[in-house]
Formats: sequence, structure tokens, C-alpha cells
Amino acid sequence: MKKFLLILNCISAVFLAFGCSGTVSTGPVSADRLIREAAEIIRSALADSDPQIRVKAIEVVADTRQVEFAPIVQLLLTDDFIPVRFAAASAVGDMRYYPARTTLEKLLDVPDENTRLAAAYALANLGSAHRISLLRQALNSTDQTVRANAALLLGRIGDKDSLQSLYKVMRNRDTPDKVGFQAAEAIAGLGDETIYPKLWTMLISAYADVRTMGVKAMGALGTAKAADALVTMLDDDILEVRLAAAEQLGMLGSLAGRQQVLDVFGENVAVQLSAEDRERVNVLTALAIGQIRTPELTAFLPRLLKDRSKLVRIAAAKAVFQVKIASMPARTP
Repeated sequence: MKKFLLILNCISAVFLAFGCSGTVSTGPVSADRLIREAAEIIRSALADSDPQIRVKAIEVVADTRQVEFAPIVQLLLTDDFIPVRFAAASAVGDMRYYPARTTLEKLLDVPDENTRLAAAYALANLGSAHRISLLRQALNSTDQTVRANAALLLGRIGDKDSLQSLYKVMRNRDTPDKVGFQAAEAIAGLGDETIYPKLWTMLISAYADVRTMGVKAMGALGTAKAADALVTMLDDDILEVRLAAAEQLGMLGSLAGRQQVLDVFGENVAVQLSAEDRERVNVLTALAIGQIRTPELTAFLPRLLKDRSKLVRIAAAKAVFQVKIASMPARTP
């Protein structure tokens, strides 16, 4: 906790000097206040009218294990929008939130296959391991979104018995790129190092979005060789790819991408972008800060928490939670 307070004090000092919009702030921001602000951002986002915002908030709750929000996420299991239900079911599974079990069982009977997949995933995490078979079966679905989601969840649940099926999907010439790339990431997440050549082809793609997916998959693989490949992506022509690489390297414990994140602020890169591009860059910047967590980077979190974009504020809230979690002392057995 001392480390967290030290970092947050650095944040306070910068925020005192510059404020969230370049003006002088009226007072320092305490660590507790930042955490409260981050929590309020997520609480508000979970109730937002925009389903995309609700999905992103649910993902933050799951990724940072903010169990205090689990009852709210449970309510979203019956949301009107499929992506929200999918995210909510995945989240309660990731958090091992047992009070949601009854609702999850009911979701196995809903018409939407993606919702059923997420419910099966959650129930498998809650002890019903036989539900994994539903995910494997879905790899053969005629719906490509269902196939991609099945691959995603199989990788996340750590089911190495599905490797053969995932490789089959990936190598099938009729498999759409979206499904093939998701299968590759799932294989990487399962720790199969033989997937490396496929991930490398993604990194050298002519398309920035494919390179970004390759970066995420390399991070999931997490080997020293994968980390070296990610370092090469810090020189990519596209800023978004560089920031994604910086985030993944930070997740692997490397500070190699620190300068790429600092450059966003020091050179005012985002100011030169369109509103849409600036939002995307600021989201990636906040996510990278949450993984790298050096004081000179976390000092920008108060500014990002005040951004006009809800997506940026959500990403910054996630970073605040990650800084706090990383500074907590390890539990003794």
C-alpha cells in the first residue's frame, strides 16, 4: 500500500500543478479520492443508456476484480442487449460470483447462442466443468460470431484439451479471419508456443487492426520471445499499434513502452487527431498506463479521469484500480 500511496502522491503533485485541463487546480487529489472517482465512473457506466458503455464497464469490473459491483453485474445478466448479457455472464464467471448461478442456469435456455455460451463459461468457472463441452461444440457453429466467442472463452478458461479443435478451426481455409485470429489468440493464451509463427504473421500484416490483434495475442503468449516481438512493434508506423504494444509489454513486466506513452502527452499528439481518433488513442494510453504504472505515467490519470469521453474515463478508472491492485502486498499462504 505504501507504494500505491507514493505513486498517487506523484499523481496529486502533477494534478495540483496542471489540473485536468491545463489550468491550476485548487487542491491536491488524494489517493482515496481518485479511487472513489474511479469507482463512481464505473458505477455510472454500468447504468449508462449506451450498451457499449455498459459492456466496457462490466469488462473493467471483471478484469480488476471489483467484486463490490458484482451484484450490479448480476442484474445485467438479463439486459435487453446481447453483448451486455455476454459480458455480464463472462464477468460473474471470472469473479467466481456464486450468487449468480441460478440466473446463469436460466440463461442456458435462452434463444441467443452467444448468451448461452457465456453462461456455460461462467458455470464452468463456478464448478460445472462439463459445461465446457458447449463451448467446444460452438466452434462448429455456422454463426461466425458464435465461433469467435467460443474460441475466446476456451482460451480464457484455460482448457488445453481444446487445443486440437482450436488449431482445426484456425487452419480451416473456410474460416473467416475474425475467427481464425481469435483462435490463434486463444491458443496463445493456453501457452502453446508453436503458435508463435502464426502470431508473427499477424504482426507483419499490412493492416493495423490485424497487427493490433497480433500484439494482444503475443501478450497472451507471454514468453520471452513474444516479448521481444512486442518490442519491435514499438516502432510501428501507427500510434495505436505502438500503444497496444506498450500495454502488453507492461503486462509482461517490461517498461520498454514507457516512452511511447509519454510521447502522447509530451508532443501533444492527440491534439492533432480527429475526435474519434483522439478518443481511441486516449483509451489505449490509459490502458497502457494501467499496465506500466510508473509514477511519471500515472501522474496523467487525473486528467484522463476527467476526459470528455466516457470510454476514456472508463479506461482511466481501470488504470487506477490496476495501480492499487499492483501495490497491494502479496497474501501469505
